[in-house]
Amino acid sequence: MSEVRVRFAPSPTGYLHIGGVRTALYSWLWARQHDGTFILRIEDTDRERSTEESIQIVLDSMRWLGLDWDEGPEVGGDHGPYVQSERLDIYADYAETLIRSGHAYRCYATKDEIAAAREAHQKSGTKDGFRFQSPWRDRADAPEDSNARHVIRFRAPHDGTTSWMDEVKGRIDILNSTQQDFILLRPDGMPLYNFGCVVDDLTMGVTLVARGDDHMINTAPQILLYEALGAPVPKFAHMPMVLAPNGEKLSKRHAAVGVLEYRDMGYLPDAVLNYLARLGWSHGDQEIFTRQELIEKFSWDRVGTTAGRYDAKKFLHVQAEHLRMLSDEEIARWTVPFLANIGIEVGADDSVLLKTIPYVRPRAETFIDVADAVEYFFRDVEFEAKGKRKFLVPANAQALLRLAEVVETVEPFTREPLDATVKAWLEENELPMKVVAQPARVAMTGRTRSPGLFEVMEVLGKEKTLARLRTGAEIAAAAETPTA
Repeated sequence: MSEVRVRFAPSPTGYLHIGGVRTALYSWLWARQHDGTFILRIEDTDRERSTEESIQIVLDSMRWLGLDWDEGPEVGGDHGPYVQSERLDIYADYAETLIRSGHAYRCYATKDEIAAAREAHQKSGTKDGFRFQSPWRDRADAPEDSNARHVIRFRAPHDGTTSWMDEVKGRIDILNSTQQDFILLRPDGMPLYNFGCVVDDLTMGVTLVARGDDHMINTAPQILLYEALGAPVPKFAHMPMVLAPNGEKLSKRHAAVGVLEYRDMGYLPDAVLNYLARLGWSHGDQEIFTRQELIEKFSWDRVGTTAGRYDAKKFLHVQAEHLRMLSDEEIARWTVPFLANIGIEVGADDSVLLKTIPYVRPRAETFIDVADAVEYFFRDVEFEAKGKRKFLVPANAQALLRLAEVVETVEPFTREPLDATVKAWLEENELPMKVVAQPARVAMTGRTRSPGLFEVMEVLGKEKTLARLRTGAEIAAAAETPTA
């Protein structure tokens, strides 16, 4: 098999869409599976929307995901520049080559002339789409003004068929009679998508172009360009779009669509890649994949032909599964930044944090969940209003004080001795666990849900446990409703 060279070429317009990430992922997996080259290219010819900040967002997103590129911005390579706005001389040279070979021409038609042709087409009543027939297609002359404003158009064939065997869709045939003389270069020298894309892919040696099937309309014109340049045509793989749950185009009103939003929501990069990989590709009934498994098992013939629908609940499930695949130490390391976000500065090797992880990991789905679940171990209790009102009441004050007296004698102050001592005390006094369990939980954590009572005590340690139980008793005693 010849060397695999694939690329991801986003337009930097504010954020990196998860649909684009899936495209990048499939190409990256293919490159890594075949020891090939993954190229990152920035298509920034939309100067109004493309900014340096947006380019940085793309780079940051790719790095967070771990989709490393072998050639591209900040990495370099033998086929640069890798930003389209820095490649204008290359496009100009290729446009001149096509003009010399008779496959392109300078079109001096004005906007008014094109508008008039469009209006005439609309009035004709034909159902065919408008295709501008340039009067300059077959002319050999030029305006007297050598600097007259013009575009460069491709001289598209009107006969025959352009075909390709798509890696996902199968054989595709497009009649050339449906093509028009599309623009290659604008008057300012900026390439339009089809021309810039072909020149870039050709000069960068791309062997397979993977993209969404909304780009299938561009493939026949691009193949015509390759043929006109006498260049080998790469393979194409057109993937169905990622849609919203209701079947509409996925947008911010349906879901978080920017990659870095998932970073900020406490998701793992591998969980994001796992979910997006499965949103259009399958390998039997397997749902959860490590990154290495995706590399080993990915294939184009298992990419579906129907659009995948975003499912936030399933996405969260995949994230939770990946979180639980981590060691306690890894969970602690990923959680530290989210603790910092809520004002708790601890290291990943903090002994208290590491003690909490085994107790909170079964219920946590994201690292925000983990940070929230361990918060009360590191600062004063903030009581949930409902739990405080229900359980820190005068009737429970004495039980909290008595529980503090019982656990104060326990050594070592760990889960099993605490469990045995408290249960023995309850049995001796013929009291059910519920007499102290929820009041003590609220007193120690401020919440009605937490890890087990004795796990919380062990992590807090004796001093904090006693202090919180006694403070809870004071709050409970003071909560008595005054008489009218």
